[in-house]
Amino acid sequence: MRVVIQEDYGKMCKWAADYIVSKINAHKEDRPFVLGLPTGSSPIGVYQELIRRNKAGEVTFKNVVTFNMDEYLGLEREHDQSYWYFMHDQLFDHIDIPAENVNILNGMAEDPVAECARYEAKIASYGGVDLFLGGIGVDGHLAFNEPFTSLSSRTGVRDLTTDTLIVNSRFFGNDPSKVPTQALSVGIGTVTDSKEVLILISGHNKARALAASVEGGVSQKWTCSALQLHPAAIIACDEAACGELTVDTYKYFLDIEKKERL
Repeated sequence: MRVVIQEDYGKMCKWAADYIVSKINAHKEDRPFVLGLPTGSSPIGVYQELIRRNKAGEVTFKNVVTFNMDEYLGLEREHDQSYWYFMHDQLFDHIDIPAENVNILNGMAEDPVAECARYEAKIASYGGVDLFLGGIGVDGHLAFNEPFTSLSSRTGVRDLTTDTLIVNSRFFGNDPSKVPTQALSVGIGTVTDSKEVLILISGHNKARALAASVEGGVSQKWTCSALQLHPAAIIACDEAACGELTVDTYKYFLDIEKKERL
């Protein structure tokens, strides 16, 4: 595992965007570059930098296929809190990606279980995900894989915890009762099957989750800890998120990254 520590959120996002651009530009295979994407506040700075780089002609998304991590169950895509809406508002409407290359779970599917199976099959049809970008919650959940979700889980229907409903209520007028109680989400196994995983962790409130991801044991309590089993996992974090790391761990990753390049 690589842990790339940056001074602040802005520099973390720039590093992550630079890494993604470098991977897209280096992709020489006949098939598209397959990119997994998250929603939430963590990736917004990355998306802004990707838009800037695209408009500057430094990267094109014409040969990129995306798969989003999750979507609320029961929200139409036009709803301003759906993840379909978020992704188009924050990224897709501002870059040159073909509409048919964008894949987001359908929260209004008549058969959610079948929708999740279809999604897994479509990922497999492209040969898997090349790079999955993600963020984690304060309790370490990755996508909507709440604590104690199986670390071998695949895309499926997830029940959201009270803590998640409260945290996400800020987008629903601070009323947890308005937050959908279920979502469709890729599984931990879906994410860790990717060739590379890049996770964003920023802020003091994510410090325990970062420590669990890096220093703790692999456990269903912290689904983010599954990253330890991945052969090419990267965590990009800011200084504020490092408050629970031991000093030796913090110094180790700073020292190692002096020798690393993108």
